[in-house]
Amino acid sequence: MRQKLLSAIENHARISAEDLAAITCSTVPEIEKELEKLELERIICGYHTLINWDKVGEEKADALIEVKVTPQKGVGFDQMADKICKYPEVTSMYLISGSCDFVLFIEGKSMREIAMFVSEELSTIEGVLSTTTQFILKKYKQDGFLVENTARDERYAMS
Repeated sequence: MRQKLLSAIENHARISAEDLAAITCSTVPEIEKELEKLELERIICGYHTLINWDKVGEEKADALIEVKVTPQKGVGFDQMADKICKYPEVTSMYLISGSCDFVLFIEGKSMREIAMFVSEELSTIEGVLSTTTQFILKKYKQDGFLVENTARDERYAMS
């Protein structure tokens, strides 16, 4: 039941307990109890709504920031990650392999606000060696959902 339940809500967070009960061949009280348990165990970490802010007319900027750091003896990257995660501008953070250590997704009201965050906050943390900022110019797909219609206008199609 747990795997079916998690798969169902992963792609549709607003699905009703009644529909989840039907999918998993369970009762509504069983579903509600299992969801509560999954939340307490931090298996379900939250519910997400994807909003296309461009369509709302809300000015917003997003960036991907690569960060190189000096790992701390005895704690590796975890202590540095704890410091960086506390900033509300950081919406997601990952330890990665490759030419940098962390990749962060940052949200701000403008590119300037993000640039100020990087220069005044992020880059001044002891142990941060360097940052590389890439601003997100247009979103086509996010969290598995198409954000923009990516079909090309046939008038401009090249043969």
